Amino acid sequence: MIDLRSDTVTKPSPQMREAIAKANVGDDVYGEDPTVNELEQKVAKMFGKEAALFTPTGSLANQLCIRTLVKPGEELLTETASHIARAELGAAAVFSGITTRTWPSERGVVKADQPLAIAHPDAGPYLVSTTAIAIENTHNFGGGSVQQISEIKKLRAATNEMKIAMHLDGARIWNAHVATKVSLTDYAENFDTISVCLSKGLGAPAGSLMISTAERVASARIWRKRYGAGLRQVGLLAAAGIYALDNNLKFLQKDHERAKQIAVSVSKVAPKVINPDYVETNIVALDLNSTSLTAGKLSEQLKAEGILAGALGPKFLRLVTHMDLTDDQISKAIEILPKLIQRALVS
Repeated sequence: MIDLRSDTVTKPSPQMREAIAKANVGDDVYGEDPTVNELEQKVAKMFGKEAALFTPTGSLANQLCIRTLVKPGEELLTETASHIARAELGAAAVFSGITTRTWPSERGVVKADQPLAIAHPDAGPYLVSTTAIAIENTHNFGGGSVQQISEIKKLRAATNEMKIAMHLDGARIWNAHVATKVSLTDYAENFDTISVCLSKGLGAPAGSLMISTAERVASARIWRKRYGAGLRQVGLLAAAGIYALDNNLKFLQKDHERAKQIAVSVSKVAPKVINPDYVETNIVALDLNSTSLTAGKLSEQLKAEGILAGALGPKFLRLVTHMDLTDDQISKAIEILPKLIQRALVS
């Protein structure tokens, strides 16, 4: 099967498996796993921050970040289709007592004026006070869209004056970095906390990191244990992350090019379904509202042809390119997907 459901479906390469097998490990709950410590120091340095904390999942990294910024009963602002709002199952409310309010934007692309228009810091005893804003880059449900650094800087300048914190959900910040050539430190300097993922475009089997000041990371380490995510000889996974960072960033540009190829092939037969200009990274978001197809039906038809895709809404089908795909598999997807959509258009 040609698996285009997500970039999380990659398998560790033989070289990554070798790094895992050779990992020097210890008890990370005691802070004694040397490979985890190396990974945390490496990632903190990459983003110009003081410290980082390994977590098994990106959702946990996000939740640890925002709970260090927002007290129970206070408010986090984020875009309506963001991962924190849509795909983390209300964790901010369940675990941290955080109120979440959202603003809508086209393809998840943030304009600084949008969150600023609804931000309400120091709201007094009768209204909820805004204490943090979360930005997702790249934006998953927006089709891998990249946030403009100029808008991020504009938002950061305003939030500094308002004493509102900023969190970056950077699960795919590597893709944004490769697509724009904006440095990781240039992104990071605008945020108080950052989460990054190793198991998406970089191909590690698991793992994310929470990045911030040493003080916030120390607090998050306690909450990680409290949430049941204190792991022991997790250097096995950290070694995969180090290998991914050292070797796999170079593959992201090809992922972006392949996603664009898929988008162009579909737009030739159904320009209302996808605009290739909007495909900036490795995600192709198909809007099927102009067709008789549902995302579920198209997904079934693709599966019958040996292609897996993600039906993430009644009329929203997502395809994600990744390093485990071959040129032949991409060619097959480019051949089959437009035919199925065109068939629906003429039926």
